[in-house]
Amino acid sequence: MKTTNFNNDVIELVWLIPKGRVTSYGAIANYLGAKKSSRMVGWVLNSTFNIPSFPAYRVVNRFGLLSGKSHFSSITKMEELLLIEGVEVENDIVVNFKEIFWDPMIELKL
Repeated sequence: MKTTNFNNDVIELVWLIPKGRVTSYGAIANYLGAKKSSRMVGWVLNSTFNIPSFPAYRVVNRFGLLSGKSHFSSITKMEELLLIEGVEVENDIVVNFKEIFWDPMIELKL
């Protein structure tokens, strides 16, 4: 993916995350050629709550922690949306994180 507009590229990439899988802010930043910009990815995702059905809930921190949960309509909404897709969460951490992790560098093969 050639980066032309970071915000749009983040949004386009998050749409590609398959149901039942999660990725991290850092994996998105790395794929977009901005390895140290994981916080910027978070800021972009914070601006997407007006996009219907946008799967921002599939993006967690590098340990599988639901670090963005406070930005959803309720404190449990992120976990609820993941559970609907079959992603188990325990104590705000994705269970089997390594097994369901979606790395765009591998999955999309640059």
